[in-house]
Amino acid sequence: MRIGLVIYGTLDTVTGGYVYDRKLVTRLRDIGDEVHIVSLPARNYVRHLLYNFATAIVQKISRLKFDVLLEDELNHPSCIILNQKLRSKNRCPIISIVHHLRADENKRTGYLLQVWIEKKYLQSVDGFVFNSHATASSVGRFVGNKPSVVAHPGKDRLPSNITHQEIAERSKRNAKLEIVFLGNVTPRKGLTELICALSNIPRDEWNLTVIGSTVRDPSYCRAVIELIRNNGLEKNIILTGQIPDAEVTRHLRKNHVLAVPSFYEGFGLAYIEAMGSGLPVIGAITGGAREIVEHGRNGFLSDPRNTEELTGFLKALNKDRAMLCGMSINALKTYHVFSNWDDTAKKIREFLLKKIIPLAGSNAQCRTQ
Repeated sequence: MRIGLVIYGTLDTVTGGYVYDRKLVTRLRDIGDEVHIVSLPARNYVRHLLYNFATAIVQKISRLKFDVLLEDELNHPSCIILNQKLRSKNRCPIISIVHHLRADENKRTGYLLQVWIEKKYLQSVDGFVFNSHATASSVGRFVGNKPSVVAHPGKDRLPSNITHQEIAERSKRNAKLEIVFLGNVTPRKGLTELICALSNIPRDEWNLTVIGSTVRDPSYCRAVIELIRNNGLEKNIILTGQIPDAEVTRHLRKNHVLAVPSFYEGFGLAYIEAMGSGLPVIGAITGGAREIVEHGRNGFLSDPRNTEELTGFLKALNKDRAMLCGMSINALKTYHVFSNWDDTAKKIREFLLKKIIPLAGSNAQCRTQ
């Protein structure tokens, strides 16, 4: 197949969505498909809308003659009119890779207009690749039946070779509960809410390691640092910034629990990756986390706004190390149920070949009219 992928910026961006796109592209190329990246410079929301009127983008995509064009749904502001222009020139199907909808994030200035724009975008494509059943259900609020496939993110970006014995020994070790947060430092991930919950626990009972970019939202990061200082928690909380995968794995293996009580997660790649190191997860109560976290078995689902509940979960794990150990082993068992990136890519490729390419007619390759 000859495939195009529209994204903002580069595939090296470190977020769950970009990891998904990057791994998919790598696997498709390994199989032998041609995948061309159509990169639009990352700007703010308003400037992203202007790409709809960029004739050069339409000409470039038309000239490359794809069998199918994939678009990361993050790019939806730039594609609502762009897709109409592409249809006037090409016959190749347009498929959106949806990680989570902007409409499912917290309301913000211009929220209703942005929801309208996103809805129009979803109606402009021929089908979808979803990262979770929750994401599929969310999109279903805005569009009717269209060809789609649910392909969970692969679990195997980070190695998993921890044993039950190592988990048991780690659970007993250290009087403090060692907590890790894995995600970019942005409001949606619920880091300030986690810190507020931890501030209700004596400082000699826990440590928190925050792993993730501190530059994606500088103002929010400054607010996090100020919150830490105001509560005198500088010795308890470490912000590592973005670090290599090998260091991420090392941190996961030495900690007791992953806590990322997001306001919304389309899937929660960090959750399943942490479970590969035998970590129970405190995760988002909304979105795709329910497809990974079984409340009370391999972690807890928590509303980040309920800091009292979040505090209670953390206290319980620290006090009852037998429960912590049991949840940790269950987390590792959950990890082994999920597929790897090779299986994810093969599932998407089969969907494109059997359900989508035929949409272009007997001559699947795009032709400029």
